[in-house]
Amino acid sequence: MAEFFAPFLLTGTLLCGLLLPAVSQHGARVDNPSERPNFIIIVADDIGWGDLDANQPEARANNTPYLNLMAEQGLKLTDFHSPASTCSPSRAAILTGRYGLRNGVTHNFAVGSVAGLPLSEVTMPQLLQEAGYYTAMIGKWHLGHNGPYGPTHRGFDSYLGIPYSNDMGCTDIPGYNLPLCPPCDTSGPQVLRERRQPYLLFIALAHMHVPLAPPLPPDTNTTANQPNDYTVYGASLREMDGLVGAVKSTSDDTDKNNTLIWFTGDNGPWEQKCQYAGSVGPFIGKWQTSRGGGSAKRTTWEGGHRVPTVAYWPGKIPANTTSSALLSGMDIFPTLLSLAGVTPPADRPYDGIDATNILLQGEHRGHEFLFHPNSGAAGRFGDLQTVRSGKHKAFYITGAAKACGGATGSQQLHDPPLIFDLERDEAEETPLDAGTPGYRAVAERIARGRSELLWDIATDGSVSAADYSTDQSVAPCCDPGRAVCRCHPPG
Repeated sequence: MAEFFAPFLLTGTLLCGLLLPAVSQHGARVDNPSERPNFIIIVADDIGWGDLDANQPEARANNTPYLNLMAEQGLKLTDFHSPASTCSPSRAAILTGRYGLRNGVTHNFAVGSVAGLPLSEVTMPQLLQEAGYYTAMIGKWHLGHNGPYGPTHRGFDSYLGIPYSNDMGCTDIPGYNLPLCPPCDTSGPQVLRERRQPYLLFIALAHMHVPLAPPLPPDTNTTANQPNDYTVYGASLREMDGLVGAVKSTSDDTDKNNTLIWFTGDNGPWEQKCQYAGSVGPFIGKWQTSRGGGSAKRTTWEGGHRVPTVAYWPGKIPANTTSSALLSGMDIFPTLLSLAGVTPPADRPYDGIDATNILLQGEHRGHEFLFHPNSGAAGRFGDLQTVRSGKHKAFYITGAAKACGGATGSQQLHDPPLIFDLERDEAEETPLDAGTPGYRAVAERIARGRSELLWDIATDGSVSAADYSTDQSVAPCCDPGRAVCRCHPPG
């Protein structure tokens, strides 16, 4: 295994070495980088809320010791949600601060996609780059790889990673089979610091998306004599946690008090992969699972979008704190811009909120309403048919996602909507009685909030439309001479 990944690490080392002498073509050097903070955003793939040990201490697992430490030294966000329940829409919303119905990205791009995130959309790295930040990305892009849609055309000065993910089971480029992204030999933060510019480092891990290829335990030569508690998923989770720990350690050694590290996920675990999927914790979507079908990735049940999230910034974020504020990955956009003193363009509305006071001041007020878009299970891609308001969550549609074993619950429309009280029923098992005055009051409030947002989007002149057409001639090709790819034979 070590021999196999050596080329990846070498490539990462070479790229990081190139970052040092380079000068951003889009932003000037900053003589005093300490005036503005550095940002390291780490997005894990297909990770479950319950995969973070600190979210379930009673389980006594020891899979994420470095993330646990980061939570002890920072802030654990327990009600944080990915903007969608699948890859491309979630990543687009993180980078633009806008729902998919606004930014145009409502489902995944394919290997043959001719386009990607619409060029009319303004991204967080683009705005930071224009403000003098050096911006680098490592890992999975999945927002278009053809021509102007690649990451170095969307605000990143440097990029190393995987432009495409195949949700049929592999994270790859056609002809490549890349189980993880090299961690830039974990020296990235130090090299970026030496540039004398504030920086954004966006690390989009391929963990915990299948295929999982963790190293075997020490002194284990074959799978036949693995320890009893060894699982492929657990070993992969520990490997991911080690990468996060290495990044944190390097950052702490270089600019500890001026660097915000924000770890989160792009969506919940891919339940139909069974033992190769993560844990949703108590958020099992029991109303759905008792009727057949899945309740994690691609769905709007809590397991599909409630993700483990930790923010760490010594001296700024109080240590060993927890917030239950209702937040979303879309909030990363306005929060980072606010901390950097950057004002986003005023020609468009944004759906994320500035969470600065939640991170730094201990405030707990998040979104009044948070909408969970259809992400490949029931309903039309991107439609906002699940709504969160306070402790209540309303479903206008359910079903149509595969569970482990292949069962798929039937799609059901709900009028009036199913409404759950998440404080009493985090498993989403028993909806409120639609005949009670309490239900009617909640339903009316949610309906008003949903109508207002849908009208705002319908009258928004900045709405983008993504081109989802495909052409196999634009697919990245496999170069057998490159050490970083393993090619499938032609035909």
